[in-house]
Amino acid sequence: MIGQRLEVRQGQGLVITPQLQQAIKLLQLSNLELEAFVEGELERNPLLQRDEGDPSGDGSAEPPETAPSSDAAELQFTEPSGEAERAMDARTEDLYDDAPGERDAERKRDAGEAGEQPGLSDWSRAGNGGGMDGEDMERPDTRDVTLWEHLQAQASSAGFSAADHAIALTLIDATDEGGYLRGELQEIADRLGVDLERIEAVLTVCHGFEPTGVMARSAPECLKLQLIERNRFDPAMAALLDNLELLARRDLPALRKVCGVDADDLTDMITELKALTPRPGAGFGGEPAQTVVPDVHVRPDPAGGWRVELNSETLPRLLMDKRYHGVVAAGARSETEKAYVAECAAQASWLVKSLDQRAKTILKVASEIVRQQDAFLAFGVEFLRPLTLKTVADAIEMHESTVSRVTSNKYVATPRGVFELKFFFTAAIQSSDGGASHSAEAVRHRIKAMIDNEAADGDVLSDDRIVEILNETGIDIARRTVAKYREALRIPSSVQRRRLLKAG
Repeated sequence: MIGQRLEVRQGQGLVITPQLQQAIKLLQLSNLELEAFVEGELERNPLLQRDEGDPSGDGSAEPPETAPSSDAAELQFTEPSGEAERAMDARTEDLYDDAPGERDAERKRDAGEAGEQPGLSDWSRAGNGGGMDGEDMERPDTRDVTLWEHLQAQASSAGFSAADHAIALTLIDATDEGGYLRGELQEIADRLGVDLERIEAVLTVCHGFEPTGVMARSAPECLKLQLIERNRFDPAMAALLDNLELLARRDLPALRKVCGVDADDLTDMITELKALTPRPGAGFGGEPAQTVVPDVHVRPDPAGGWRVELNSETLPRLLMDKRYHGVVAAGARSETEKAYVAECAAQASWLVKSLDQRAKTILKVASEIVRQQDAFLAFGVEFLRPLTLKTVADAIEMHESTVSRVTSNKYVATPRGVFELKFFFTAAIQSSDGGASHSAEAVRHRIKAMIDNEAADGDVLSDDRIVEILNETGIDIARRTVAKYREALRIPSSVQRRRLLKAG
């Protein structure tokens, strides 16, 4: 029988307060986005003010209500003790715990199949900034994909080793919005601790990325890559690219002479050039690249190891004006005025606490990443070890989603350059003998090397045989994973390779 009735039910649920929403968003904002947000709060909340220096001692403000200063960063060079962590306010201790439904999503994002290389294009979506309302937390990312995200995604599936993948990301970071590679390759090689030949080899692979011509070092090289793809690069066209200044001056007789062609052929060649794209990155969205200001500095410690410091220049120093709060609270007459003053005071106090906790969390995560990647900092990119969000989260007793938010759009300045914290995360394949894990990209590189040697050995390896060889060397990997890596490397199956080998 269908009817209406009233029922009283009791249940439990997780409620995300506006303050918690704000704290979660603050954690994933970049320093530029954070500065813009703080400016807005200073205009909106009359009880907030910047801490321009030491408290004046006139009672207008209390030091505990200030956001982290450079002195606060100095105290965080070493890991905070467990007692200090437990002594924090219960509301701020779990400040960045997960919003409803985010735990499973983060777990799926970080887990994946063993050996999947996370691309930075995936990570960058975690910290878009924006509003502080609950709807914004669930709003899909509808912004245009940037050129850098597009290139990073291709680098993640290019079959690079872990070291070469890191090199590719460094080269992509040095690419401007027009698609041109800016920066000296020798300087990048010295910074990453590898040979120039290796940098050039990785760049050659990157030149195969879409859009064609991207990451070229000059306009002639950009046009050359596009002509090669069209199978239209010949000695005459090479001479034309070497003498573009003559084309700019419209010195056609000189061009015909250096290219060795007649007037009709030269006209056709110029028409082909006009059909090419001199700025391959111009078709992608996103704002122009901004100068990166690191959130954390890593320097060698004279006593050994590394010194991890927050960048005090990126830390907003705020305080709540207690004196002014007392004045306006005493002058409030109506209930509306009293409620407004109380709301401003609560918001100011919470924002100061949130900023302080944000700084502590960033430093804690960055310190653990530095500890995990000590070999990279000391010896170069070849020693970049496999690392996942869960590894860092377990070490510092936080959830993966918190680590993911912290490492999105946060940069660390090291002796080897400035990197996004996500740069240091690479997937791993477990060892079959219980030993150290193997980088997934290193395993891909090993598979490629085995197949490259088939012509010399005359023995074509099946995927099953590759699995056996890898297992014998302590790498626990499934056949479907080998097949996936082989396809990502654009290597034919063993049957196809055997036919090619027989054909000479």
